[in-house]
Amino acid sequence: MCSDDRQCCSRPDNSPDERHGSSIHADVPHSARVWNYWIGGKDYFPVDQRAGDDYARAFPGIVSLARAGRDFIDRVVSCLTAGEGVRQFLDIGTGLPADHNTHQVAQRAAPDSRVVYVDNDPLVLVLGRALATSSPEGSADYIDADLGHPEQVLTGARQFLNFVQPVALMLMGVMGHITDDDTAHAIVDALLEELPPGSFLALYDGTDTDPAFIDAQHDYDATGAAPYRLRSPDQIRELFAGLDLIDPGVVPLTHWRPAPSPLFPDTVEAYGGVARKP
Repeated sequence: MCSDDRQCCSRPDNSPDERHGSSIHADVPHSARVWNYWIGGKDYFPVDQRAGDDYARAFPGIVSLARAGRDFIDRVVSCLTAGEGVRQFLDIGTGLPADHNTHQVAQRAAPDSRVVYVDNDPLVLVLGRALATSSPEGSADYIDADLGHPEQVLTGARQFLNFVQPVALMLMGVMGHITDDDTAHAIVDALLEELPPGSFLALYDGTDTDPAFIDAQHDYDATGAAPYRLRSPDQIRELFAGLDLIDPGVVPLTHWRPAPSPLFPDTVEAYGGVARKP
């Protein structure tokens, strides 16, 4: 299950799949819509609500994890704009619009920020393009591309971003849909290779640290929805290989530069971090 309300925009075999990619289907749960349900949104179908309720019964921590993921994104984008001077963001697997979207957070700190959202789900693209209102100084654009084809992503992103200047590559709750480790590393490497030094990777994903989470995910995968692989914290850290991690490293989401909040537990079953490309 994608650890955010964002569409997990790649299929395990990286091949076209009408049910999950090219059209809207209301008879099979969809990770972006289920996540939207968990965070209190309204863009989901009854099948998503049923799947979300079944998942939460098996693993009650999933609702806190979903909301902690949104909070993590907010803190990361704020850090990168205000603290690191980043003005360009490539947000892959953006999912359904919600409060505190990447361009809203970035442009709150730096109105000239440019954000490119990448997804291949038609509902995400339609709603995102309709609701993405940018500041006059910056931009917020959507492109239809698949994480499993990084060259397609990069070609689209070059239309809107300047690859001479640093870019923050955001892979928030999406790499679990790349179930093979070698393929996951190759995709991250291919995307980062085209970005200039001083760019950043911001990434988080769900972890295999709770048996109830693993069981709930297996049950969800059995519904026919796009499967999702929970990785160990060390396997998530390995996706940052060759980069310079910024403090506090790859940690549970609620431990990454947290703001005091009674809304989240001390730890959720998802790890994330931010690193700079040398």
